[in-house]
Amino acid sequence: MWRRRDENWSINVKGSEVAVYRKEQDDYISLTDIARYRDAERTDYIIQNWLRNRNTIEFLGIWEQLNNPDFKPIEFDVFSVKKEGS
Repeated sequence: MWRRRDENWSINVKGSEVAVYRKEQDDYISLTDIARYRDAERTDYIIQNWLRNRNTIEFLGIWEQLNNPDFKPIEFDVFSVKKEGS
């Protein structure tokens, strides 16, 4: 269910409120609110582990290629190689 509040609102996901923020024409969801569903006390660890995940790194690389005209894939490869070697 969407609850529109001015430029920011929230959605209810599996009984948890997740904030949605609008900046210009783009909407952003709160990763902290999503992590809170898994562990309300240690949202920092949930997000930290998510950012270390190989699939997340690959997703971010693809997203950057599609959405960032200044993206430098050669520089990004360092992250991919380090993650595979970890």
